Amino acid sequence: MIPEWLLNNEEYNPSNDKNAFVDKSISTLLKILSKIRLSKKSINNRFNINPSIKILCTFLLVLFMSLSKSFMYVLILNVYMLFLLSLLDGQTIKPILFASFLGGVFTSVALIPSILLGNTLNSIMLILKVFATIGMVNILSYTIPWNKITQAFKIFHIPDMFILILDITIKYIIILGNFSLNMFYALKLRSVGRNQNKSSSMSGIIGNMFLISKDMAEEMYSAMECRGFTGEYYINSNFKINFFDISYLIIHAILILLFFYIARM
Repeated sequence: MIPEWLLNNEEYNPSNDKNAFVDKSISTLLKILSKIRLSKKSINNRFNINPSIKILCTFLLVLFMSLSKSFMYVLILNVYMLFLLSLLDGQTIKPILFASFLGGVFTSVALIPSILLGNTLNSIMLILKVFATIGMVNILSYTIPWNKITQAFKIFHIPDMFILILDITIKYIIILGNFSLNMFYALKLRSVGRNQNKSSSMSGIIGNMFLISKDMAEEMYSAMECRGFTGEYYINSNFKINFFDISYLIIHAILILLFFYIARM
């Protein structure tokens, strides 16, 4: 005799659950990881300018722009930033402009009391400084891979401890980001029906990530000791300058001299 419960059709319809937080977390992690991976390829370095020269020139322009009290000079640097931005492809221009406009809008909101009190010109100049600074730094990050940035820091005699922290941090963001992404996928796939304990699951993910990062840090330290790493970075590439590097230096030298010329007027 076949039991009656074996003859019944199984109809299980789990209740709908809200996965907005998990979906947003997955989307955010994918965006961050994709940006870091794209920046490694340096697909936008069209003129093959030396990364060390680009970092130095960008730092000097940002420095002189922050020190400038001339609205004309700040406006010239904004136009120059937009010119550099126009040399990139459309997929790169969009996020850079978005970040620049977002920084400008945030600064505008913070300066509303100053504008209402009549300090309009200085407020507009500060907004333009923030807009150009964010744009220049983003152009730099989108056109130079991370390993070239750490190499340029070594050329400028930045302390090795700072370079080590920066280099390891960037690599750990990618590794731990992939671990977090897999855990979010597992949480979403195993949440059948309405899961009332997602908060405890999220705390479990955070705890597991902490334990994984601790184990990886100890393994990395042991591996670096076994390979004889003493905390010092060495570079083996020859510093060469081409035509585009010289042109890039001349343009930025003119912009820096323009700062002193306008300041004397």
